[in-house]
Amino acid sequence: MVFSSLLFLFRFLPAVILAYYAVPRRFRNGVLFIGSLLFYGWGEPVYITLLLFSTAVDFAHGKWIGHFLEKGRRDLARCLVISSAVINLSLLGFFKYAGFVTETVNRLTGAGLPVLSLALPVGISFYTFQTMSYTIDVYRGKARVQNNIVTFGAYVSMFPQLIAGPIVRYSTIAEELDSRRESREEFEAGVKIFLTGLAKKVLLANPMGELWMQVQGAAADRTAVMAWLGILAFGMQIYFDFSGYSDMAVGLGRMFGFHFPENFRYPYLSRSVTEFWRRWHISLGAWFREYVYIPLGGNRKGRGRQAVNIMIVWLLTGIWHGAGWNFLLWGCYFGVFLLAEKLVLGKRLEKIPAPLGVCYTLLVVFCGWVLFAHEELGAGMEYFRQMAGLGGVPLINDRTVYLIFTSIPLLMAGAVGATPAVSRAAECLNSYEPVRRIVPVFAAGILILCTAFLVNAGYNPFLYFRF
Repeated sequence: MVFSSLLFLFRFLPAVILAYYAVPRRFRNGVLFIGSLLFYGWGEPVYITLLLFSTAVDFAHGKWIGHFLEKGRRDLARCLVISSAVINLSLLGFFKYAGFVTETVNRLTGAGLPVLSLALPVGISFYTFQTMSYTIDVYRGKARVQNNIVTFGAYVSMFPQLIAGPIVRYSTIAEELDSRRESREEFEAGVKIFLTGLAKKVLLANPMGELWMQVQGAAADRTAVMAWLGILAFGMQIYFDFSGYSDMAVGLGRMFGFHFPENFRYPYLSRSVTEFWRRWHISLGAWFREYVYIPLGGNRKGRGRQAVNIMIVWLLTGIWHGAGWNFLLWGCYFGVFLLAEKLVLGKRLEKIPAPLGVCYTLLVVFCGWVLFAHEELGAGMEYFRQMAGLGGVPLINDRTVYLIFTSIPLLMAGAVGATPAVSRAAECLNSYEPVRRIVPVFAAGILILCTAFLVNAGYNPFLYFRF
């Protein structure tokens, strides 16, 4: 991690909040910029230069694009948009995919090329897409040119969502970057959202991850039921992990006066795969739709072209998640299901009972998580074999029974947490004045409980940290 969780919670974050509110409004973007650079550079100081380079490149390109648009030279402005995209994608490609491409070439040709082994700059996939959205939106006339590089730097490097999203398009918060108004009510709302995300991560995602690791470590006597239990735990882990960090980012944004977009909307309640991807990592789907799918023609050029566009988007979505054949296959897998629903299954899914639609979606999605979880394709295929109980894999054994019974409270908490039941209950209780008075005490209790778990945690990963 860039910061250990406890260092972030009890030192870095309070210091930045105090500094932020201690200075006049005109200096607050500067505090965010400096604080974000310190946050980013704590673990990887060498990559601060890369972040600053991306900031400078797109700030300058935005200025030039605006200048040429004013002069009526749209052709030159278009060239600058292409230049910005090439520079950004080249950096992303070099650091994230160079090793993978070289290894693939070596395997196919036996060339023996040296394989680069570079540490992946944290959050590069997120901030690359953000900076690209700025130059594209300036060219399209959807965003004004930003003339203050400190303000632009605060947007690019903003620590609440730098390493985990959501992907915030510049046009979404352009006005707030220049003229936001913080308030006590917004700050309190931000704290509640932040603590919700922290609880998801610490109290649900981490224990689910430990269960998944137990199943992974039991390869010798893994049963079919245990394999299904394991992938259920992984699917819950990645949901609470990523949505928890997204909630923390949204909450931190509110504390500083920003309104970041929602990134998850209870995706495991979806009645189709199409609906699932409208609810999961919403900001990434919106980015690909706005900057790839629609420019390619979307659904405006016939069914055949639409099918091609969907597969292109999903191959890119897969490879965005990681440099590996499993991620490419994972993207293709969901692209095929989305095409099937678009062309054949869509109307049929609308007619079946909602519980059946949810079961269908969960089956497709959790089978997809097998591909996502295993970077070695052979290991993923072996896991599928065990889930199916093929090749002499037993259905259940004593260890499986033990894991199930010891995990029942965790699985029940995860099932409830993946629905709006908790938030609806909180809204209902919050309508009573006596309950509202003890909300700060309850929030403090959540923080203390999460802190206790973090102090004793031997397992505190973040699955999307590598992206």
